[in-house]
Amino acid sequence: MTSHTPRSPRTPRPDPLLSQLSALPTEAFRADLAEIDRLPTLEIARLMNAEDAGVPAAVRTQLPRIAAVIDAVAARMGRGGRLVYAGAGTAGRLGVLDASECPPTFNTEPGEVVGLIAGGPDALVSSVEGAEDSRELAVADLDALRLTPDDTVVGVSASGRTPYALGAVEHARALGALTVGLACNPGSALASAAEHAVEVVVGPELVTGSTRLKAGTAQKLVLNMLSTITMIRLGKTYGNLMVDVRASNDKLRARSRRIVALATGAGDEEIEAALAATGGEVKHAILVVLAGVDGPTAARLLEESGGHLRAALAATPG
Repeated sequence: MTSHTPRSPRTPRPDPLLSQLSALPTEAFRADLAEIDRLPTLEIARLMNAEDAGVPAAVRTQLPRIAAVIDAVAARMGRGGRLVYAGAGTAGRLGVLDASECPPTFNTEPGEVVGLIAGGPDALVSSVEGAEDSRELAVADLDALRLTPDDTVVGVSASGRTPYALGAVEHARALGALTVGLACNPGSALASAAEHAVEVVVGPELVTGSTRLKAGTAQKLVLNMLSTITMIRLGKTYGNLMVDVRASNDKLRARSRRIVALATGAGDEEIEAALAATGGEVKHAILVVLAGVDGPTAARLLEESGGHLRAALAATPG
């Protein structure tokens, strides 16, 4: 009978990714919440609400950085550049959501604000295995857009290490585009790779590792600011009125009439006539009413003023 020498147990190889994730605040384990599944539903809801309440304060620490990003983006978009979000999973979906809401809200062309998600459109509703780990996918997605130096690419990643977001920022920067890294951990690789860094540190999640929670909320708040304030800078509002709204349904058509009324104080008949004379364009209709010009003149004045209603009004006599 052959004797066998007992084998020594193998020491498992360290997993670099596991070590990286374990060191991230967004991935930290909250021991104080270890019994959360045994709590009454209302108490869990209160805990979650309390956690969420800290997100705006974390965003507040980054406001100077966010403002600098907005001014840089607006300057480039004013020259015809585009705003491009690139992310995977929740971060990618939030970018696609923000981009998709710009045309109806601000009458932008679909290609002006673009959301790229690792794995393409299928990843919006289901997981596309391995997509977030591919820098090459990010390069291919950006190359399809034919980036220019007037474009901006915002890499979005809660961890700040997602290869797809990193690859997008690195490739965009090499092509001369403006780059922004939006992460939820301090000292992230994404922030280091980008020209502008925005790191909203929200800390550990209620459910360990579920960065669709506080981190996702933080990313949504920042993306709201980036697109909305950029559009304000580009003249897409008049005061706080959404004057570049695209009236594509009954609700938006009613909203258009209300916006013209709020901006001008005109009566229903005058508002309807102004909207009819301008093909339903709210900004043009306001100019027709306030400046007493016809539709084609309103269009010309707005074109000459770069779409800024206040400038167009200042250029009219009286």
